[in-house]
Amino acid sequence: MRSIWKGAISFGLVTIPVKLYSATEQKDVSFHQVHREDGGRIKYKRVCTLDGQEVSYSDIAKGYELPSGDMVVLTDEDFADLPLTTSRRIDVLQFSPSEQIDPIYFAKSYYLEPEAQGAKPYVLLRDALERSGQVAIVKVALRQRESLATLRVRDGIFVLETMLWPDEVREADFPFLDEDIDVRPQELQMAESLIETMVADFDAEGYKDTYREALQAVIEAKVAGKEVVTPEAPAEEKPAVDLMAALRASVEAAKREREGREPARKKEAAASGAKSAAKSGTKAGGKAAAKKAASEDEEKAPRKRGARRSA
Repeated sequence: MRSIWKGAISFGLVTIPVKLYSATEQKDVSFHQVHREDGGRIKYKRVCTLDGQEVSYSDIAKGYELPSGDMVVLTDEDFADLPLTTSRRIDVLQFSPSEQIDPIYFAKSYYLEPEAQGAKPYVLLRDALERSGQVAIVKVALRQRESLATLRVRDGIFVLETMLWPDEVREADFPFLDEDIDVRPQELQMAESLIETMVADFDAEGYKDTYREALQAVIEAKVAGKEVVTPEAPAEEKPAVDLMAALRASVEAAKREREGREPARKKEAAASGAKSAAKSGTKAGGKAAAKKAASEDEEKAPRKRGARRSA
């Protein structure tokens, strides 16, 4: 990985120099816009709408359009004068329980690696934060934009998660929230039963991007000159008319799926147990053999002493 930012965590009077890395990456298949006839790349020119002339990149500035239609032009100097007090610092503002932070605020995740001279204070803050059970609320400026963020520990590394500001989260104002919708106790109980039947430990490795895999297969087939077969789209599912019957059927289906997975789990457990037993047997056999050899040596020892006396 290549660091994209260097700065320091400011924790009271302690300064911890760090390097920042993107913790995630999109695995989307990327495309270019091309001419359908010959595959040539499509390029766009930067043209001024007023004089129709092409504009070089060095002559392009940022503009803010007023309600009247007039444009306010901002230069690099205007942005340089903005009060970004955290331009090269990650300022720790407070510590809070993680459950108090709604995940809807999280925007992007980054890893923080300590510089050589900051390793000890980095580990100190990391261990103290883990023991406290809290997350740090910080303020940081990345790409000339100031953000709130959290600092937490994952696999021994600080993870910086930038957050949206409160006014950037839309209010969920939907008509059905004001409707008086009656849910029968039996339906609620059946829905809870379905949830209980489907409870399992989360393992991200158990899921994959099937769309991306299928798209990659289409591309590879095109490269190999094979015929591309388009799979049939699944039939569109309609809302269940009988909610109770649908829930009951869902519970039964979930139970069957779980029962189908049980033999595989038992087989894995049995194989693991057999390996453990084999190791224990090997150790026990080795100990028995050693004990037997020691016993035989003890029996031989008196005989040798008797033979020496006779001589």
